Amino acid sequence: MANFFQKTFSKDLGIDLGTANCLVYVKGKGIVL
Repeated sequence: MANFFQKTFSKDLGIDLGTANCLVYVKGKGIVL
């Protein structure tokens, strides 16, 4: 499953699971939900 995410998303990606909403940061696009 980790391989799927590595191929689907670029390496410029951050995920914050510590908040009520799951925040995803994508380089060049900012924070997306």
